[in-house]
Amino acid sequence: MLLILLLLSLLVVLFILYYGRSSKRMPRNWREFTIELKYQYYGGMGFLADVLMKFKNHEDLVLKPGKVAIVTGGNRGIGFEVVKKLLLCDMTVVLGVRNPEIVKKTFEDICKAEQRKGKVVIETCDTAKMESVENFAKKVQERFSEIHVLINNAGVMCTPYSKTKDGFESQMAINHLGHFLLTHLLMPQLKAGGLKNDSQNVRILNVSSCVHKAAKMDYDDFHMEKFYYPVDSYNKSKLAQVYFTQHLDELCRMSHLNIQVHSIHPGIVHTDLFQNCSSGYFPWIQKLFYKTAEQGSRTIVHAAMSPKLEGHGGTYLSNCRIAKATRNQNESRKLFEYSCEILHVKDFMK
Repeated sequence: MLLILLLLSLLVVLFILYYGRSSKRMPRNWREFTIELKYQYYGGMGFLADVLMKFKNHEDLVLKPGKVAIVTGGNRGIGFEVVKKLLLCDMTVVLGVRNPEIVKKTFEDICKAEQRKGKVVIETCDTAKMESVENFAKKVQERFSEIHVLINNAGVMCTPYSKTKDGFESQMAINHLGHFLLTHLLMPQLKAGGLKNDSQNVRILNVSSCVHKAAKMDYDDFHMEKFYYPVDSYNKSKLAQVYFTQHLDELCRMSHLNIQVHSIHPGIVHTDLFQNCSSGYFPWIQKLFYKTAEQGSRTIVHAAMSPKLEGHGGTYLSNCRIAKATRNQNESRKLFEYSCEILHVKDFMK
């Protein structure tokens, strides 16, 4: 009986590795194999949580006329659904995307068709390029003196190895470093938003993933020049967002700022984020079992809006509730300081 159970377990593992692995190629060595197993385990736990918590995955939509939200990567998938909901809340949403012209008409049509009172401002922002991030921040600063919600959403997953113009590994740059720099540059406006906001703290949201639990930061090979396995980089970039959240929230509390920071796992969602995974060959499986983009947007919107979260910064949210994340005060401070160093940020809280 035990032998049969072991054989069945092995078959399940092999099935998952073949049809649901993070890369379109099989792991080539033991290190890649163990990384893949950890990814599958935490991803599986995340999927199970989505199923069990399905009826609690509901956001609070609160009218916020006159409030300003910044969203990166809101032109498709989860981010697109987030922006639509913020517009329902009568907010002004500044959207940072790589190709603004493609997106503008889409949101103009949405606002007209659904008679939404919210406004959309669309600017160029590519979080892979620090110069683009700086230019985007300048345009935001020129137009708005206060920001009330910052959603660091743009991201990629399991892409082939490449380095950005700035010399950073691309997944870490897009998912973490670009957002780290953007948050730093917009701190004056975020602080100003907190000074005049007497009902709710300004909120900074970093989109992460349940698979951050499979990662460990490696500062000796931060840009993965010695060893690269796509999902390993993705996991680390999402862990970086969790650590960034924890340390920044601590700094905000120590500085007595009306700002709170959250990291968010949207769920296992059917979007083109999985295009580099083997499951991309079988999109009907994703469509059948994964969350929709609208369902994936709910925890992000909940984190941005819910009065129930007031004063509960530094937390990790999944299915519209506070969940358990990797937590390490020393590691979060180390990652924060290292990010400042390689981005040449002297005073993050300026």
